[in-house]
Amino acid sequence: MFSRSVRRGTRRGGFYALAVLLGVGTFAFPSPARAADAYVDRLAESAATPELSWSDCDDGFQCALARVPLNYNEPAGAQLELATIRLPASDPSRRLGTLFVNFGGPGPSGVDRLRERARWPWLFSEELRARFDLVSWDPRGVSRSAGVHCFATAEEQAEYFGTFPGTPTDAGQEAEFFARSADLAARCGQTAGPILNHASTANTARDLELLRRAVGDNALTYHGISYGTQVGAVYANMFPRRVRAMVFDGSLDFEGNADGHGAEGTHLPLDTRQGVAVGIAETFDAFLRECSAAGPRCAFSAGDPKLKWLTLAERARHAPIVLNGTPWTFSQVVTTAGSLSRPETYADLATLLQQLFDAATSAPALVPDSLFDPAYPANRAEAFYAIQCSDSMVPTEPAAYSRVAAVEDLHNPYFGRTAVFNAMPCAFWPARDADRYTGPWNRQTAAPILVMNSRYDPATPLHGAYAGAAQLATARVLVIEGAGHSSMYVPSTCAEQAKRDYLFTGQLPPENLHCGIDHSPFG
Repeated sequence: MFSRSVRRGTRRGGFYALAVLLGVGTFAFPSPARAADAYVDRLAESAATPELSWSDCDDGFQCALARVPLNYNEPAGAQLELATIRLPASDPSRRLGTLFVNFGGPGPSGVDRLRERARWPWLFSEELRARFDLVSWDPRGVSRSAGVHCFATAEEQAEYFGTFPGTPTDAGQEAEFFARSADLAARCGQTAGPILNHASTANTARDLELLRRAVGDNALTYHGISYGTQVGAVYANMFPRRVRAMVFDGSLDFEGNADGHGAEGTHLPLDTRQGVAVGIAETFDAFLRECSAAGPRCAFSAGDPKLKWLTLAERARHAPIVLNGTPWTFSQVVTTAGSLSRPETYADLATLLQQLFDAATSAPALVPDSLFDPAYPANRAEAFYAIQCSDSMVPTEPAAYSRVAAVEDLHNPYFGRTAVFNAMPCAFWPARDADRYTGPWNRQTAAPILVMNSRYDPATPLHGAYAGAAQLATARVLVIEGAGHSSMYVPSTCAEQAKRDYLFTGQLPPENLHCGIDHSPFG
């Protein structure tokens, strides 16, 4: 069904011709209190509307390919095909339109994630699915949509990343990490092809505008999760009059993600200026508190979990801990402890931490398999760097990372370095997208935007969500009082209902709304 090819084409088209051909209804939205900004991105305006030929692709889903320009400065030039998937509204008589979903990353396949998650009731309730077609896609550079590939085969990719060094735990390990990061960037520059210069979020936002036109909606209804909020913010400011309703779920600091505040982009690594290390530390503290409160339901609860963690981490810093015949380094222990996006894994994480704690002085035990996510889609790591390095200004001198790491060792001795080195290949990245978006972020949209964030989020900290919301012209923040990354992983019936009502009516929930979670991570 799906192709990764880049093709040439010259077809032009109108905005709503496809809607007429397919009989797709359009919908209106209540008039906004303030007029939307008149700005519109002219590059997307000059591009042809894709024709979507939907065909069944199992379990009620429909799939199609959307042809869009590789380079929007040359709209009739080389084209690429976006793999697109749709779950039609379950009640066509009450259908409001299309809800476009970007699940974040960047890097994961939106096609695969919609297949997996379209029927998660806490994310897309039956009421929501009744009234909207759910549509997602593999963004440009990802998986089936001209995917960025830096290796000749999957086996070569697996071998390469299997030997990639972990986060440097001290200054002595940094040189190797810098060298391997530079090598990865060079490999991508040599093999990825022309997509590498056109992988920015600005171009993904243009693709989204063409997809909106292709399904026949007069304005965009959108749910962006994690990095998907950056896509949404860029779209909202490139096409402010085309916004019907937008939910930003697990939200970024948009200015911070692009260039940083002031001169941050020249000397402060990306995730450090986003406060990711602080978010991980706060979420880990919440995890320990929840564990202690859960008592026997949490395997790490006996005694003082905070003190046990400090003992465990410092023991691993001194020498690897051998568990079930496998050595766990300090870097591996800290990285695993900081993997807190999904509360459903917290019970297994607690079991593992207790086993590691015991293994320092007693016999080893088995590690629970369910802690670890299944293998990433084929090019997730490469796509992450291709998109993130296109979008974000970062320091380019390794010495800058060493300086910040030394400071983070004092401020956040366990999780600080993770944020410093997380996007290290971007310092050496060989390509730049001239069309990347750097602002403004406050164009007045035709409708207000709903921002949702967990109280303790290890990937998109709450303070960043407030910062991003403040950069938008009209937005309101809803706080989910739990730990984990976005409502995708932190079930909250209250938050889903508030989101659903907003998407139905365009009316924001009350100010300062705080929603509880449906259950404790420890049952």
